[in-house]
Amino acid sequence: MARYKPVESGMMLLPVDLSRQLLPGTFEHALSLLIDEELDLNALHARVKNDLCGAPAYSPAVLLKIVLFAYSRGMISSRLIAQACQESIVFMSLSGDNAPHHTTIATFVRELKDEIAHLFTQILFLCDAHGLIGREHFAIDGVKLPSNASKSKSGTRADFQARAAKIDEQVRKMLQQHQAQDRRSDSEESSPKLNQRVQRLRHEAQALRQWLDAHPHDRRGPNGALRKSNRTDNASAKMATSHGVIQGYTGVAAVDATHQIIVQAQAHGTGSEQELLLPTVDAFNDLIEPHSVLSADAGYHSEANLRDLAQRKVHALIADNGMRKRDPRFTTQARHKTQPDPLWNKTPDTKPSKFSVKDFHYDPATQTCICPAGEFLYRNGSNVCIDGHLGVKFTGAKRVCGPCSLRDACLRNADRSAVRQVTFFKGKRSAAPSFTEQMRSTGDALPPWNPCSPTSGITSGSTDSPYAGAPRSTRSGSSTAWCTTSRSWRITDSQGKDEAMNRNKCALTLGKRLSKSNSH
Repeated sequence: MARYKPVESGMMLLPVDLSRQLLPGTFEHALSLLIDEELDLNALHARVKNDLCGAPAYSPAVLLKIVLFAYSRGMISSRLIAQACQESIVFMSLSGDNAPHHTTIATFVRELKDEIAHLFTQILFLCDAHGLIGREHFAIDGVKLPSNASKSKSGTRADFQARAAKIDEQVRKMLQQHQAQDRRSDSEESSPKLNQRVQRLRHEAQALRQWLDAHPHDRRGPNGALRKSNRTDNASAKMATSHGVIQGYTGVAAVDATHQIIVQAQAHGTGSEQELLLPTVDAFNDLIEPHSVLSADAGYHSEANLRDLAQRKVHALIADNGMRKRDPRFTTQARHKTQPDPLWNKTPDTKPSKFSVKDFHYDPATQTCICPAGEFLYRNGSNVCIDGHLGVKFTGAKRVCGPCSLRDACLRNADRSAVRQVTFFKGKRSAAPSFTEQMRSTGDALPPWNPCSPTSGITSGSTDSPYAGAPRSTRSGSSTAWCTTSRSWRITDSQGKDEAMNRNKCALTLGKRLSKSNSH
């Protein structure tokens, strides 16, 4: 019969040296060293008032260690953190074998408030002092996060006032029905469910009016546009995501490309990323050097943002909506789209053609336009600019286009489009290029890069460039080309000086030359 070693399942006493559980070179060792020796925690220590009486308190340094380490492991529950302090040897080492209750951890996190911003600033100073912030390339990106708020509690003041009036009307009708029932049968007692519903509706109407009194004005956007408020969390906003509409915040982070240090992170109660670019840049403006380059995805692109950054002399590479159309790497992206069936019909679509601009009669002298049905169109733009071309724009009237018998032949989507619009172009615009066009000329001259990820930025991309051997012009008179021999980018300035460099240095050098060009 086989013999095996015994398996011990009873109690054992094992000596543990907690100081040796935090190994040098690990994140937990660096975190403990940073909090114990570098950060100024006087603001946190000042909150503890048990010098003369009261039980000993948990050190704020200990609580900060276990909370930050738990966040690095994806643990955001106070109960899970408290359980880890009893089961994980790393948490035990960080807490000094203290096991704080989950309510203690929750209270500590809730009361951090402004102190956490001060700690974040200290960490940035330390990273900058150790040379971890390169100040060459900053990437900006964001994510939309749901808040602990109800979408059904969103609306304007007018919506809430109408809701309160509707509730009052419901209560009035219910009381009238109750009184009528009492007159028909005096001996019958009132329904307890009816009384509960009346009380609930009255309480809701009272809560609505209290909220309206506490918030006398509607929320407004940067341009004065009306925004919906939320009675649960008025700082949050409704925003569309790939998973539907949520009530939440847009979290925006700015990352330095050298060592992936987050230099700025904030949550904003708006779904528009365009209006968040400039506040984010203002928040870390002290770190921006004359040669620094900012990058962001198309969500942050607007002519106003580029104009403001140009006035500040900040070099920005912000993707516009047509960037992928100009990038040769995406010329074959249509073939990778999901087809309706493996044996899908490859026969060209033979749908009847719609009315084109040639089917509309335009008189330049009188500035009028007549559609194929013989109706006049309204002129709603005499000098519009579309992709650098000036033109005159006309649109039909709903009372004419609605019952028109030629809707199917005129509108591409007759079931959704209300009227037909048509533009007659006069030629190219002769004015100076817009800031968007200037950004395109600079961004297209750089090597392939991914502006949508703060952690990759200009330094990402394939080794084999699709632009191999094709020089690209820049605003400063320089040109860039991919050298297949040295497998690096080469920049040639206006005097013919040639130098080879990697992708990140290429972007940095272009930024420096652009600053010199703009100064002249």
